[in-house]
Amino acid sequence: MAVRLIYEAHSTTVDNETGVATGWLPGELSALGRTQAVELGARRRKVDVVYSSDLRRSVQTAEIAFGDCKEVRLDRRLRECDYGIYNGRPVSEVAALRSRHIDTPWPGGQSYRQVVAETAAFLRDVMGEWQGRTVLVVAHTANLWALQNLLHGTSLEDLVGAFEWRPGWEFELV
Repeated sequence: MAVRLIYEAHSTTVDNETGVATGWLPGELSALGRTQAVELGARRRKVDVVYSSDLRRSVQTAEIAFGDCKEVRLDRRLRECDYGIYNGRPVSEVAALRSRHIDTPWPGGQSYRQVVAETAAFLRDVMGEWQGRTVLVVAHTANLWALQNLLHGTSLEDLVGAFEWRPGWEFELV
């Protein structure tokens, strides 16, 4: 049986609004982000389980959206790419360097390929536990790229840097 996996990006943060690439820093939802999290919960009530990155902005999103009706399981394998010394730097600075770190780790951090490996390990566990069910994941841009790479075969070179928010992406794990 397949697993229906729904990916949702964490809601808007103060860093998003001020142009900061948060990376492995916790981040904090903005007022807009808190409203978006409520909307996420209303739109995705019919899931069997919710997994979230353990970084604060994702945890806040999941707790606001589902805390009253679903268990939220935190998983560090769903973290954003660790930009190392670039965590907390301006998005424009980080974006200009992304393509250099597909296979080469950010100084003091990790590569996007390492995020793919973490996401693949997470997916193996989900497949083992949630056959025939619907799993919702609240995470970060790098995790979406990893899912698209692993499940659709899209190259990281084509994905890194391409993100446009929308209300979720759906995948089938077979």
